[in-house]
Amino acid sequence: MKTIRLALLGFGNAGQAFAKLLTEKKKQLAADYGYEVLVVAIATKSRGCLVAPEGIDLVQASRDIREKGKFENPREQLSSLDSMRIAQTIDYDVLIELTPLEIFSGQPAIDHIKAAFHRGRHVITANKGPIAWAYKELKDLAQKESCLFYYETTVMDGTPIFNLVDETLKFCKVLKIEGILNSTTNFVLEELAKGKEYEAILSEGKKRGFIEADPMVDLEGWDAAAKITALMNVLMDANLTPSEIERTGIEKITAVDLREAEQRGNTIKLLCTGIMENGKALGRVAPVEIPKGQILSCIDGTSSIVSITTDLMGKLSIVEHEPEIEQTGYGIFSDLLRILEVTKKNA
Repeated sequence: MKTIRLALLGFGNAGQAFAKLLTEKKKQLAADYGYEVLVVAIATKSRGCLVAPEGIDLVQASRDIREKGKFENPREQLSSLDSMRIAQTIDYDVLIELTPLEIFSGQPAIDHIKAAFHRGRHVITANKGPIAWAYKELKDLAQKESCLFYYETTVMDGTPIFNLVDETLKFCKVLKIEGILNSTTNFVLEELAKGKEYEAILSEGKKRGFIEADPMVDLEGWDAAAKITALMNVLMDANLTPSEIERTGIEKITAVDLREAEQRGNTIKLLCTGIMENGKALGRVAPVEIPKGQILSCIDGTSSIVSITTDLMGKLSIVEHEPEIEQTGYGIFSDLLRILEVTKKNA
């Protein structure tokens, strides 16, 4: 039985969901691909780090985080190495970048990924920052070092957007991308339409774990800008950063605006758009009135949608309905499957 070793940088909800899926599918992975998959390192910023060349007990690691808030058992696996040192020194085959998003720079995730590529290691990232801020540089480095680089989870959790275009829309040129990609703004706009006050909505969302402690990254459109940038960089070869996206958030939208839109037969959504115009990529995030009955108007709650217009296949739309953390875990897992398929084929 061959072995493939993973290093996880970050072990929040997405990392734990991936670990659970990896544990559940361990035997099937071995049967289908002929590989035993071991996690040999886990790095977190405040909960400790683990290193074990023989493989970490993921069930125990998840239990420690859930019950104790940090890694405790077994103590011999506890390490003083930080995420960068793990990326630079530990013996792994695939780095999985799961650290929290730094929306205005993509760091330190970008440097983690560079460190892996410089060592000839494959990379999976669920962190959209590197794809939004440094995609072309990272893609070129991966190609130079003959490394695989996958990032399906960076937009719409595990929904196969990048995989769809890469694997099944060959020779198609993407001309336009349009989508509703931020669930927080969806929730806020829906609650405003019910007559609730902004502060009450934000308070409720925070209590439910739905809205971040600082919601302005979502409300001002930065998260959506990072997502449309990532989509444009990969699918249109745009080479943009989020700061180049024309951006207007929903923080100035009022209940009155929503009622007036309703009277016109419309609803307001934070819409992301990317187009190619005279050979130039242009991105925009802004609240837009959408006629009721159109598919975009029906996206509510935590659901998301992306529509891709191509030259050969016309317009295609993918809707992700009310995702849970399991879908994010599967997105990471699906990227691992792609690496296993390539590795098995080249063995």
